[in-house]
Amino acid sequence: MASARFDRLPRRTVLDLEVPVATGIHARALGLSHLDRQDAGPGLLIPRCAAVHTFGMRFALDIHFLDPDGELLGSCRAVPPRRFVAHRGADAVLEVPAG
Repeated sequence: MASARFDRLPRRTVLDLEVPVATGIHARALGLSHLDRQDAGPGLLIPRCAAVHTFGMRFALDIHFLDPDGELLGSCRAVPPRRFVAHRGADAVLEVPAG
């Protein structure tokens, strides 16, 4: 079950996952941080983003960097809390619970 913080966000299908889209500053700033794994749902798409941090995370993330067409540019798997990852040229980031 996804956190209520994602209830009002638009949804989009990316890499075969239907995920909320972080459209506002609050959703973009928080991402999946401070949530338990079961409350993270399928993940979160962060548009206009090429770098994320995992400070405040309670579980590892698989982080996928996307081009403007939603095609995969690269991934960082099982990124633990307290890390920073980036991909030059990415247009969006898809954060999903690792695994």
